[in-house]
Amino acid sequence: MIDIVKKHAPITGDLIAEMLNLTRPTIRSDLSILVMLDYIDAKPKVGYFLGKRRTPEDESKLRLLDMKVGDLHGVPVIVRETTTIQEAVVSLFLENVGHLIVTDEQGRLAGIVSRKDLLKVTLGNATASSMPVSFIMTRRPNIITVSPEDSVLEAARKIIAHQIDSLPVVVPAETGEEGDVKVVGRISKTNIIKMLLDTIAEE
Repeated sequence: MIDIVKKHAPITGDLIAEMLNLTRPTIRSDLSILVMLDYIDAKPKVGYFLGKRRTPEDESKLRLLDMKVGDLHGVPVIVRETTTIQEAVVSLFLENVGHLIVTDEQGRLAGIVSRKDLLKVTLGNATASSMPVSFIMTRRPNIITVSPEDSVLEAARKIIAHQIDSLPVVVPAETGEEGDVKVVGRISKTNIIKMLLDTIAEE
């Protein structure tokens, strides 16, 4: 977004949105943040142009704003729908994660199961260990996801807004069916915080 402003300033918000293949409301909050941080500036009836904060010392911060989920996400921890509750618990603790991503036989996203889900079903239920995770998982329509092309900033917003620890990173499945997605990664609070700490350490 900053590169667009640099190349085409002064430029209107509508033109920025058009060049990003997005709608103006979608980028409004991002533009507001960039103006607030002085990375870009705006004048009524003129448009957006580079702000005063565009200096070599700010390059690392600009990289953060431009960074995509695909640059940062980690390997997803995946189980199948037929995985038992007991197997899921073992995977959860061996991998030291808060959620397990559940896929079908074709690798398409089917659901997510969390520590809380597993705890709720196992407490006081001796037969729960042999149940498949598909019985307790949160199913596809209710799962918040991101794509590799989404910004890390957008991923962080979703994590905060929905009060979750991580998000599946997905791409359209080869089936071509609407809503079918394949899991290619996982981005978490830990990924984002580590990236911020690494950036600070470089300065």
